Amino acid sequence: MTIFLRNRRAGAAATATALALASLAALAGTATPASASGRATASGPAATATATATALVPASAAALKPASPAAFASPASGDPAVPAALTLPRPTGPYATGRDTLFLTDHERTDPWVPAAGARRLLVSLHYPARPGSGGAPAPYMPEAEARLMLAQRGLDDPEWPGLVAATRTFSRTDARPAPGRFPLVLLSPGFGTPRATLTGLAEQLASRGYVVATADHPYESTGTELPDGRVLTCAACDEVAAQPDDAGRRKVLAAVSAGRAADFSFLLDRLTGPRPAWRHARAIDARRVGMAGHSIGGDAAASTMAADRRVDAGVNMDGTFFDPVAARGLGGRPFLMLGTDPGHAPGAGDLSWDEGWARLDGFKRWLTVRDSGHFTFTDTPAIGEQLGIVDPDAPLSAARSTAVTRAYVTAFFDRSLRGRPARLLDGPTPAHPEVLFQRP
Repeated sequence: MTIFLRNRRAGAAATATALALASLAALAGTATPASASGRATASGPAATATATATALVPASAAALKPASPAAFASPASGDPAVPAALTLPRPTGPYATGRDTLFLTDHERTDPWVPAAGARRLLVSLHYPARPGSGGAPAPYMPEAEARLMLAQRGLDDPEWPGLVAATRTFSRTDARPAPGRFPLVLLSPGFGTPRATLTGLAEQLASRGYVVATADHPYESTGTELPDGRVLTCAACDEVAAQPDDAGRRKVLAAVSAGRAADFSFLLDRLTGPRPAWRHARAIDARRVGMAGHSIGGDAAASTMAADRRVDAGVNMDGTFFDPVAARGLGGRPFLMLGTDPGHAPGAGDLSWDEGWARLDGFKRWLTVRDSGHFTFTDTPAIGEQLGIVDPDAPLSAARSTAVTRAYVTAFFDRSLRGRPARLLDGPTPAHPEVLFQRP
């Protein structure tokens, strides 16, 4: 696996980046980080994790693919090709968007990865349709400490780099007043080892189209989660996966990650739609219409959550292996979309959990794969990476097309499933999106 940096001087940093990225392996549909040292606990000081050079031992060849190199690379000092600021794609819907952040504690559950930390906690970004012209400054993309740990896990330690990524421009404003009306709720879950911020572009798009979107960070399952008090929790679950002696052990832990996220989202639904909601604008949510989407293991978690909680009406898996298999009894006739890479997630192409999951889905369903895509195509990574001049020959789909495809099909699916709107885009191939293949096994 090789990455090429347009208009970039070759140097030690770029070489180290390519080697680090090439050394990382991922279980199919899961960006599995290197082991992280220095686990933070509830009583300890702010965590300062350092990514080690130890990658996970690969499982079987059929179950593995290389981690996508479309992450980030260190800019050469003074390079005119490096932008002064990064920006997400602008949302296309008719609504302005606001963003709030919730910090929630589930006192009925102990954290599954660090029991000494006490009760399970969640950090949640809430994007919502807002009144035009209301609100304060644009919402920040991610804390610099989270950006630093995410980049370090990829072998990048340029001191200027975390600030650049953390300052990526978003299009949602803090303290914005909600638009009038009640809107369907979409839950979003990021990939394993990946901060929730990497799904911001999709969250803003859905909010601009009239959805409330709740994106959760699952503590100890990301390279870094910064708490309101400044402490940073690192990826204890990654260490647990890395400690397993074989493929079966790794898969068991990853199945537990997905099932645990189902419990997280059931708790989150209670706190957003229950009699005493935690969010100040909870009246904007129509609790009768709830969907969930996730990237990588977050996509597996969408199916796990639907199996555990009937309140979730529809689900989307974006390129995630079903480590926690789709329930043998199906999902009660509820709709589900599988959106993945091609050929990696085509029928019979290696990740047979999709073949098995497809057979068990018992409602409206679509299996779509995207030519020239990579594992992170469905996140903010292509948009940010392309601005930095990164070329990934293994996933040549442009950022513009990655964004357009993800937005179009996820939105169409939720429009159909939660709003009862016609979605001809889901009927079959279209010239507007020639990269998208409809699989009919």
